[in-house]
Amino acid sequence: MSQQIAHVSDEQFDAEVLQSTEPVLVDFWAEWCGPCKMIAPILDELAATYDGRLKVAKINIDHNQKTPRNYNVRGIPTLMIFKDGKVEATQIGAVSKTQLTQLIDSAIA
Repeated sequence: MSQQIAHVSDEQFDAEVLQSTEPVLVDFWAEWCGPCKMIAPILDELAATYDGRLKVAKINIDHNQKTPRNYNVRGIPTLMIFKDGKVEATQIGAVSKTQLTQLIDSAIA
């Protein structure tokens, strides 16, 4: 797990994500989710690549149920990019690094 990825809880979500000065990619995930584990190394790489331009955060939906419910997360992994407190982009399911990079670039441009 990368040092550049923040683990946030329901209680920290406002401060860490919605009030962030830089865009935040939030990964809604769970321990038991195979596709979530599959994209974890990609998220580690992207956290390093976009350091200073994008924050990467993970929220475990089993331990934090309020936030996923607020954003109607129905399947995991769900990746959402928040900018200025609003959802700019959403990706449901595991995707390639290229697809994720395109999603990030279009959302934070």
